[in-house]
Amino acid sequence: MVTIFVHRNGKTEQVTSIDRAWLNPAAGVNLWVDLAAPSIPEALILSDTFHFHPLSVEDAMSARQYPKIEAYDGYLYIILHGIEMNSADHCFATHDIDFFLGPTYLVTVHDGDSRSIADLRDHATRNPKILSEGPVALFHRIVDAMVDHYRPEVDKLEERLDKLEEAIFEDPKPALARQILDEKREVASLRRIITPQRDVIARLARRDFVDISTEMSFRFRDIYDHLVRIADDALIFQDRITGMLDAHLSNTSNRLNEVMKVLTVVSTIFMPLTLLTGAFGMNVPLPRFPGSDAAQFWWITAISFAVTVVMLGFFRRKRWIYIEQNHPSPL
Repeated sequence: MVTIFVHRNGKTEQVTSIDRAWLNPAAGVNLWVDLAAPSIPEALILSDTFHFHPLSVEDAMSARQYPKIEAYDGYLYIILHGIEMNSADHCFATHDIDFFLGPTYLVTVHDGDSRSIADLRDHATRNPKILSEGPVALFHRIVDAMVDHYRPEVDKLEERLDKLEEAIFEDPKPALARQILDEKREVASLRRIITPQRDVIARLARRDFVDISTEMSFRFRDIYDHLVRIADDALIFQDRITGMLDAHLSNTSNRLNEVMKVLTVVSTIFMPLTLLTGAFGMNVPLPRFPGSDAAQFWWITAISFAVTVVMLGFFRRKRWIYIEQNHPSPL
C-alpha cells in the first residue's frame, strides 16, 4: 500500500500521485511517501519516480537487513529496526524500516507492521506540524517513537529474568535450562540490532552528514542516549543470564550429588545387613544365639539395628552426612 502526504501552504493533505515538481527544493513542498508491504508495481516508485540507486532499492525490497546508513547522491539511505507487533513468543522479534531521506522528501518502506509510522500516518493530515518542520524532523519523530517502543519490552525482559532467578533456587527444574537459553538468544538478538542502530544514530548526532542541522543533531543525541542505555542493559542482561545458567547447572549438580550421597549411604548400610541375613539364612548348622528359635529373629533384628546406628554415627562423626538445623535469626 502506498500512502502519499504533501505539505504545502501550511496544510498537509493526502494525495494519490506525486508531482515531480515537488522534488525540487524551490517548490517549498514537504513530501512523505510511505510504502507498507509494497508489491512489485508499487515498489517501482522508488526507481521510476525518485530514481534511487539500484543497490539501495534492492536492499529496501529485501526481507532483512541490519541497521546502517549510507550517503547516496542527493539523499541518505537508512535502515533501522522497530519492535515487531504482537510478538508474544519472541520479545525482540524486529522488523526493519528503510528510509530514503532527501532535501524535500522522506520515503519509508516497511512490512506494514510499524506502530511508529502508523501513528504518525493517522495524524498527519490533522496535525500539520508533523510535516511542516521538514523531512529530517519527520524522520526524527519516527525514529524517536521506534526507540521509545523498546523500553517496555526491555522492562518485560528484566521481569522475566527476575522470575527465572527466583525459580533457579526455589523450584529448580530441568526445563529452566531451556528457558534460560531462550532468554539468552533473545538478548543476543537485541544486541545484534541495538549496537549497529546505536552507531547509525551516533553518526546523525555527530552531524556526519550536511543534511542534519545543529538543532536536529541535538534531538538525535537524545535518541542516542536512549539507545546507549538499552545497549548497556543488554550487556548486563547477558552477564546475568550467564551467571544464572552457571548457577542452575551448579544447583542441578549439587542436587544430583546429594541424591547420589543418600543412595550411597543406603547401599553401604545394607551391605553388612545383607551379609548378616545371608549368612544366617544358609542351610548349614550355625552357632545359635541364646533363646528359642523365635528369639533368633529378634537377635538378628537387634544386631542389624545396632549395626545401622553405629554406621550412621560413624558417618556423622566423619561429616559424610549432616543434619541441617534451622537457627533463629538474631533480632
